[in-house]
Amino acid sequence: MCSNECVRWEAQLVRSSTGQPDAGTGRVSPKAQAVQAEAGVPHLHPLASGAGGPGADQVSTEPLIQLPNVLRTVRSPEFEGMTFHEVVAKSALNRVPESSNMPFRWTVNPYRGCTHACVYCFARKTHTYLDLDYGRDFDSQVVVKRNVAEVLRAELRRPSWGREHVALGTNTDPYQRAEGRYRLMPDIIEALSAYGTPFSILTKGTLLARDVDLLARAAERVPVGVGLSIAMTDDALSARVEPGTPSPTARLRLLERLAGAGVDCHVMAMPILPWLSDSDAALDSLFERVSSAGASRITVGALHLRPGAREWYFAWLTEQRPDLVPRYREVYRRGAVASKEYRSWLTGKASGLKRRHGLGSAGWRSSVTEDSLGGGTAGGGPGGGTRTAGPVHDRTGAARASDAATAPLPGQAALF
Repeated sequence: MCSNECVRWEAQLVRSSTGQPDAGTGRVSPKAQAVQAEAGVPHLHPLASGAGGPGADQVSTEPLIQLPNVLRTVRSPEFEGMTFHEVVAKSALNRVPESSNMPFRWTVNPYRGCTHACVYCFARKTHTYLDLDYGRDFDSQVVVKRNVAEVLRAELRRPSWGREHVALGTNTDPYQRAEGRYRLMPDIIEALSAYGTPFSILTKGTLLARDVDLLARAAERVPVGVGLSIAMTDDALSARVEPGTPSPTARLRLLERLAGAGVDCHVMAMPILPWLSDSDAALDSLFERVSSAGASRITVGALHLRPGAREWYFAWLTEQRPDLVPRYREVYRRGAVASKEYRSWLTGKASGLKRRHGLGSAGWRSSVTEDSLGGGTAGGGPGGGTRTAGPVHDRTGAARASDAATAPLPGQAALF
């Protein structure tokens, strides 16, 4: 049911049979051109490519999803099983509700849906707003905002723009595999830095290496934050729970490259998966390898199961590790957030490991609580305690504010 038949890959620049970056077909229908003109969007470069044949993209200019301003739907042999819905966006900057505890007010999301196919992804529910499901559709039906950089520039030019911090990677990964085809991020980075707007990026995607020089130049003009999502070092486990991502080993190599280039990189060790990636050996390996690769800080947080993510993750767990289902139901009995006991235990472990491996914490917003990460109430009562499955851990430490409880939402890279 949840096999997520994705291709594991370590490099994200997809190339065509000619050896050039695959860019798809350039056909844009008159109707799509009219949509572009009506939206006031400059002519989009067609994704240059081959002239048909067995390896050509399959293109439809008739919308296959209920979304306004669809340019076309594309299926490419370079992305087997994936469908890209190219749209003309009317806005790029998304305002974060004032009631949120997040330490930023604006985000940009060039894609909806994510080819990383992480079974735990908190953003899965958002795909149902498009009349798509939070399971396979989220992994394989990706909405691409082809003109997002042009629209962003127009918004940043407005006299009313206050040059507030903008976060990227808060919903779906901007360096997911689709970015190797569409190359939206370079123009987004250029636009933000050109208009004096500080920004941060969180990603699992090693394609970020393509833009290291661009990010370094941007950091000379505005504060730039880079965060890598690395929550385990077991490549085999990662291939099961996040099958469309580069392996943790590949991400650690990227971390080394960023550190070598002088980039201050923050690691988001989220989510830690109870009974799967939280053994003493697994956590020690994570902190040791992250520290050795050059990370300056680490933020740790337990698995968060919002609606959509909860159903999909439990379906995967039932298929892959049915023995853990009762324990998970107990730890997550109050909703999206792990029990208070589990979070307190994880905090104690993380604090000791940070000291041992010389890693700091992201302490720039201590008021962010795990409840603010959405979907559910922080659990209390029994549900942690002493584990009896797999490596046995003591969960009886005194409850206190934890890294898990003060961790930022994925997407909040440390600022510098």
